[in-house]
Amino acid sequence: MNMQHDYELLHAPGSATPIKGWVRGVPVEDQARQQLRNIATLPFVGPWVAVMPDVHLGIGATVGSVVPTRGAIIPAAVGVDIGCGMAAVRTTLRAEDLPDDLAQLRSSIERGVPVGNGPGGEHRRLPDSIETKLAQSHLMARLERIRERHPKVRPDKVERQTGTLGGGNHFIEICLDEADRVWVMLHSGSRGTGNLVGTYFIELARRELEKRVLGFDLPDRDLAFFLEGEPLFDDYVEAVSWAQDYARANREAMMAQVLREMRHRLPKFQLDAQAVNCHHNYVQREQHHGESLLVTRKGAVSAREGELGIIPGSMGARSFIVRGKGNADSFHSCSHGAGRVMSRTAARARITLKEHREATAHVECRKDAGVIDESPAAYKDIEAVMAAQGALVEVVHTLRQVVCIKG
Repeated sequence: MNMQHDYELLHAPGSATPIKGWVRGVPVEDQARQQLRNIATLPFVGPWVAVMPDVHLGIGATVGSVVPTRGAIIPAAVGVDIGCGMAAVRTTLRAEDLPDDLAQLRSSIERGVPVGNGPGGEHRRLPDSIETKLAQSHLMARLERIRERHPKVRPDKVERQTGTLGGGNHFIEICLDEADRVWVMLHSGSRGTGNLVGTYFIELARRELEKRVLGFDLPDRDLAFFLEGEPLFDDYVEAVSWAQDYARANREAMMAQVLREMRHRLPKFQLDAQAVNCHHNYVQREQHHGESLLVTRKGAVSAREGELGIIPGSMGARSFIVRGKGNADSFHSCSHGAGRVMSRTAARARITLKEHREATAHVECRKDAGVIDESPAAYKDIEAVMAAQGALVEVVHTLRQVVCIKG
């Protein structure tokens, strides 16, 4: 531990690439530490790796990590939920404008926004507003250009899934802030098409790995990479940029539909000036410490000085609208949430339905066994996570959920 800084050093002794972790007071699994050390051994990773307090073991790379690279990109570090992120808007509604029984509002939103994975989580008929938005966005034309070189990247799910939630940890919430103002917050990504893009290019990177003559040890084939100057590098950058833009458009379409349903059920309202739409699974080129780096944030949010971001808690826990402090050591980043402390399998085995219902008693949400793996006990304490990253962000608003919709 280096007490001169607000982070801990997590790299192995003698490691050429440091790992700086804002993890004081939060648990870090041994497997996650090893996964971070594996990625730090790659010669194109650096000048260091930054670790957020919601860190936990991931597939390919550690969730809650910021991985800068020089001249190379690791598709599995970005993952398959490309562009996954958060959106939030503040309304002019107040707590007293909400009905005592929020079940009808929740049901109305669930009817307006398809939730879950599989065909049930897709539009049966594409809403006109989404069809118009897709036409104006040029997303389909861009995807067709990608398909010319990579025919396996199918476009058939784009229309059916734009403006849909998906499953897992994706959610829609109605929240109240510290002044009892009503916010809408949601979490989703690039859905099935982004998953397809991620999976496809991860496999291509593994195939390229078999052809490479490496002058270093690659500890995990999930760390297969593309090098700048290779055609597949440019193709992946184009595809991942498309998926990130699609994820943002998906959140915008979903937010519009949620607000439409709220207007049917609640008193007249307007949107306030404060709105945030931020990725937390993505890669982009940025300038840090005097050099151009490809920065992969896997479960991390950009937190440049003055930039607004969203750090959600779990079901039943508080969430935060934050303002970045532009911390250079973290590559201007912060956590993307609380971070899992149990795997989904472990959560389903250890958390009882009674415990889940007690933990979410104050929220209008699903209380069934199908969401046990998303129960608050499956996640780290969001208060400890926020305390660990005081040098990265300041809290602007504290939100508490009153409605939570899970896929």
